[in-house]
Amino acid sequence: MTKTIRFRLNGTPTTIETDGDRTLLWVLRTDLSLTGTKFGCGEGICGSCTVVVGGEAVRSCAVPVSSVDGKEVLTIEGLAQGGVLHPLQQAFVEHGGMQCGYCTPGMIMNAYALLRADPKPSREAIVKGMEENLCRCGAHQRIVAAIEGVARGKGGAS
Repeated sequence: MTKTIRFRLNGTPTTIETDGDRTLLWVLRTDLSLTGTKFGCGEGICGSCTVVVGGEAVRSCAVPVSSVDGKEVLTIEGLAQGGVLHPLQQAFVEHGGMQCGYCTPGMIMNAYALLRADPKPSREAIVKGMEENLCRCGAHQRIVAAIEGVARGKGGAS
């Protein structure tokens, strides 16, 4: 059944008319042309599709779009401001935290939520917070180093 769903997407008021049971992932990618959020497993396991809803990291492939009605949704496209990379994006570049890059948007969005909840996490907390986001290229050590660098040098996600 078609519903009107209103939410803030990357800071912009957004209204869509769609079946409320569709996943947020496919609404973002197909209806709103925001393809930075990736389809991975389609079961909420790999983390490639991670976005931030109401300050919490969620797997957009497992979230019905109706559940974001009235909420704030942040995708990888919303992090950079005025052509300047967000500190997490810059840290991933500087630390080589991406190899093929496919998991990178989900990794960054999960790390963003992690640092918002705890701006100065220990290395162990970073590892634990990121363990359910999978990287098939094996860049996990560089990903942790990037997040740790932001937490130590820039004070966390802003």
